[in-house]
Amino acid sequence: MKRLALLLAATLITSGTYAASYQKSSSAAEEKTITLVTHDSFSISKSTLKSFTQKTEIRVRLLLSGDAAVALNQTILTKDQPLGDALYGIDNTFLSRGLSANLFIPYRSPALSTVGEEFKTGEDYRVTPIDYSDVCINFDKNWFADRNLAVPQTWNDLIERKYKNLLVVENPATSSPGLAFVLATIKHFGDSQWRQYWKKLRKNGVQVTDGWESAYNGVFSAGAGNGDRPLVVSYASSPAAAVYYSDPQLDASPVGTMLDSCFRQTEYVGILRGTKHQAEAKKLVDFMLTRKFQEDIPLQMFVFPVRNDVELPPVFKNFAEVAPDPQAISSSRIEKNREKWIADWTETVLR
Repeated sequence: MKRLALLLAATLITSGTYAASYQKSSSAAEEKTITLVTHDSFSISKSTLKSFTQKTEIRVRLLLSGDAAVALNQTILTKDQPLGDALYGIDNTFLSRGLSANLFIPYRSPALSTVGEEFKTGEDYRVTPIDYSDVCINFDKNWFADRNLAVPQTWNDLIERKYKNLLVVENPATSSPGLAFVLATIKHFGDSQWRQYWKKLRKNGVQVTDGWESAYNGVFSAGAGNGDRPLVVSYASSPAAAVYYSDPQLDASPVGTMLDSCFRQTEYVGILRGTKHQAEAKKLVDFMLTRKFQEDIPLQMFVFPVRNDVELPPVFKNFAEVAPDPQAISSSRIEKNREKWIADWTETVLR
């Protein structure tokens, strides 16, 4: 999903936030500023935000708040005095937690008519789907080729001795892709066996980080940090990001995907209860479903737009993958068991 932290650091972030900047018009005095709370991997073109501001006279301030799970936790803790007007990046693995905390006010955007039915929640329109992707295990093709070692193909391959100390994952308590991957193992192995599988992964040297950035761009051997582990929990769209950011641009991606390991993740935006800018926040939600915003998503965050009429860029069409049969667990089951599953995982893997 998001090999963009380096770009953000270089071009967009100032003390954890940025706002669209442009030459002010004569109506600048009438402008309002709203705050969008989001995860660190959020990115959208400055020109896209600029177009929203020019059309609505509403400036958008981004409050980057860590991984998606951390951003949600912070939003819940501060809900009586919200830090922003809307929250983007809550996904289906943590959605029920945000709904149970009564974070959002209902809003049915007229632009929802352009969104595929499979992405709509049926939860009284308290959140609006924006993008989706598949959380999967990625592998460094060159690392395996250089060592003449076969790439793992199945869940059970990952616990074989020849793949010892090769996998890095994210902590499900602090990372949405980390939780998605745990959910994938629960769905695949069932309630009675998934913990045994994680015990075997631990014995085989699985490494755990707090979030996606540290795993992919820190530990993964094909990431920006040139780490030492060739297997990482990331996204089926990561191969497209690897090509897009290569210089000179590659004809083939150095990153591959274990498509049998995937869990479908959908991200939403919701208007925070307590906002003093409800009308402006609604306009932002509408804007995030416009073709302009949706077309900007793939090469900014390397996820798929939820609009069904958006043309994908060539590098995305050629290299981003969609799992043919991703693992899925209902939001009601996740809500009922999430905290126990996280506690069980923590007891199994970290203690």
